[in-house]
Amino acid sequence: MGKTKHNGPMKKSKMPAPEHWVSPIPFGLGKIKPTHIRDSFKTVWENKDNINYAKNIITKGVCDGCALGVSGLYDQTLTGPHMCTTRFNVLRLNTMPAIKEEILHQDIDELRKYSSTELRKLGRIPYPLIRKPGEKNFSRITWDEAMNTIAEKMKTLDPKQYAFYMTSRGITNESYYVGGKVSRFLGTNNVDNASRICHSPSKTAMKRSLGVGASTSNYQDWIGTDVLLFWGSVASNSSPVSTKYMLEAKKKGTKIIVINPYREPSMDKYWVPSVPESALFGTKVADDFYQVNIGGDIAFMHGIMKHWFDMEEKEHGSAINHPFVQEHVNDYDELKENVEKQSWDSIVDSAGVSKERIIELSELLAKSKNAVFAWALGLTMHSFATDNISQVSNLALLRGFIGRKYSGLMPFRGHSSVQGSGEMGADPFVLPGGDYKGDNIERIEKLWGFELPKWQGDIVGVTLENIVLPEENERKIKLYYMSGGNFLETMPEPAFIEKALSELDIRVHQDIILNTSTLLDAKEAVIVLPAKTRYEQEGGGTSTSTERMVYFSPEIEGNKNRIEEARTEWKIYIDLAKRVKPETAHLIDFKDAYEIRDEIAKANPSYDGVQHLKKQGDVFQWGGAWLCEDGICPTPDGKGNLISVEIPDLNKKPGDFYVTTRRGKQFNSMVYGETDPFNQAERYDVLINEEDAKELSILEGEGIVVYNQYGVFQGQAKFVEIAKSNLGVHFPEGNFLLPKGRYEKFAGMPDYNIAVKVEKADRFNARKDTKYLEKPVEDLEVTQS
Repeated sequence: MGKTKHNGPMKKSKMPAPEHWVSPIPFGLGKIKPTHIRDSFKTVWENKDNINYAKNIITKGVCDGCALGVSGLYDQTLTGPHMCTTRFNVLRLNTMPAIKEEILHQDIDELRKYSSTELRKLGRIPYPLIRKPGEKNFSRITWDEAMNTIAEKMKTLDPKQYAFYMTSRGITNESYYVGGKVSRFLGTNNVDNASRICHSPSKTAMKRSLGVGASTSNYQDWIGTDVLLFWGSVASNSSPVSTKYMLEAKKKGTKIIVINPYREPSMDKYWVPSVPESALFGTKVADDFYQVNIGGDIAFMHGIMKHWFDMEEKEHGSAINHPFVQEHVNDYDELKENVEKQSWDSIVDSAGVSKERIIELSELLAKSKNAVFAWALGLTMHSFATDNISQVSNLALLRGFIGRKYSGLMPFRGHSSVQGSGEMGADPFVLPGGDYKGDNIERIEKLWGFELPKWQGDIVGVTLENIVLPEENERKIKLYYMSGGNFLETMPEPAFIEKALSELDIRVHQDIILNTSTLLDAKEAVIVLPAKTRYEQEGGGTSTSTERMVYFSPEIEGNKNRIEEARTEWKIYIDLAKRVKPETAHLIDFKDAYEIRDEIAKANPSYDGVQHLKKQGDVFQWGGAWLCEDGICPTPDGKGNLISVEIPDLNKKPGDFYVTTRRGKQFNSMVYGETDPFNQAERYDVLINEEDAKELSILEGEGIVVYNQYGVFQGQAKFVEIAKSNLGVHFPEGNFLLPKGRYEKFAGMPDYNIAVKVEKADRFNARKDTKYLEKPVEDLEVTQS
């Protein structure tokens, strides 16, 4: 596949660029902005009891925050040191001491008074714990007792009745690989991971369009491209170091365009703390914003393509890269016919953006030699997500923005090494090195030396629903083994999730810290296992960044607050396998991390090279600098496929709003502050357009109720620049509005966007006993004063 190799980090421009400054007032004093410097001092203070170890993590480890992949203080994009608040926020997870015993073993109802944020701050899980029905607190047990309890239960169950899940909190490729392998060794295909909840449609769509499931380009391609377009992504909030690349790109003349319902302040103006001029004067990030409706992206893209076809009528070659399309692309005529039949009225109505504005962007892209399209959860968290991303691929294929410098498609990943989770096979649809089918099954069976289960495993959402199936159903999940994760705060319909997790016979939480889901009951036992962090793993570990860089993170010595009984995650899986199937356990036994990497290189041929990563700073990029280099795709005929889809009908009725969830000062579901520093929104603020609010006689700061047939969210109105009839609420607080059981048809992604009604709180509460909701809402009965 890839031929050209990445050149390594490039030098930053030394010239200041006042044209991109936000304000001549130093440090943005008086403006709403993050307090990076204050936050950095706070991090030092938080870690003062283990400051040397904290320093070593920052300078020697691969960041366990976002998926940019900073190794120590350096990455492969720009020279010079990189630091960010996301990394500082998660640092304490790695340095803190154990939870005090008197707190850990107190009455469970007392522990349940803590939020997940408060539980996180209590410290690390010190040793294995168990709690059985009727017991009011956790009891300490030995590792042997814990593992035997799990293993004995597994022996009594059909493998369809247990499941594994791996979250994204700093888990290494080695642990994903062994976790995926052990689950199949134990006979189950119910294995899933956090990355699939976020970006599975990206992988599914890109495989369908281009035959690859990862970013085709690098971050360096941002710096010097004509257009860098962010779709439904707040890159500056999720991956702060990326603002450095954006600033460099702007200095080289790149236009940055953001397509998002909300004019996110951090994509508008940002103070990059490690670039002196930006730390002082700020950086105007986006050159333009297109405030598309939630769910209006497909129509918006159809508008861009429709205008391209109109331009072609007037002048051949003015918008479409015909030589590229003829040589490298299928189904051009079908796409053209499908797009041309869409009316401008239906496009504008769905997109929520005027025809003139769509044409403006369409012409800019037609005149650009290069473009990089990056997207995140704004495109993937939909019931038509795969179709969303296939349309982004269409735009790139029609212009030939693929397989070369300054161009490409980039699913913008949020967590360190989630790119690796699917590539390691910790997913019901994939094995290392390919899909769970045909030749790939035979190849892996030969390598692993045992037969793989031939039934289709379930995705995490379905697995959770299967817990409440009738007793006699062969797919009723009775044991759930979770490495990290808190479904109460990441999945739709939390009330159902609570019920389901409590109905398991045995629930295993392999984790660093407690969270609210750890404290729920189970029918036979809740077992908690203390895991090591990635920096404590013997033999180190690797993680894969968004741009397919595989970084080696060494074991870091000197933790003053070492958790004596914590174990390396992949070692725990092997221990379990040995207890369930001792007679064949030699097939999954790895003596060290180097042996795992040797096998990864064989299991996933793209990862050939991982076996040579041995010391701090070691890195290689699988696939070369660009996937689909020179336009040649790894599809059966070597061509990219244009995918025709219809504009989705959101079934939006007059007076309906569409709501989407967003994060504030948080990392995934870990909340680090009650107020978002970028817009001063609090956790229960509802982001609403001022005109919409006025039509409903809602004042700023006033109590409002957002509701639908699934749930009710009570908050207060906050006026922001968001597209009309669209709302933003924070997750996990807003998850009560989201229904379970709604999945994207190709990738099984839960839908995190839903139609709602909005009312003033006093009006809603006055009418709450009239029957206009499909089900009673218990929390209103309680909170009504």
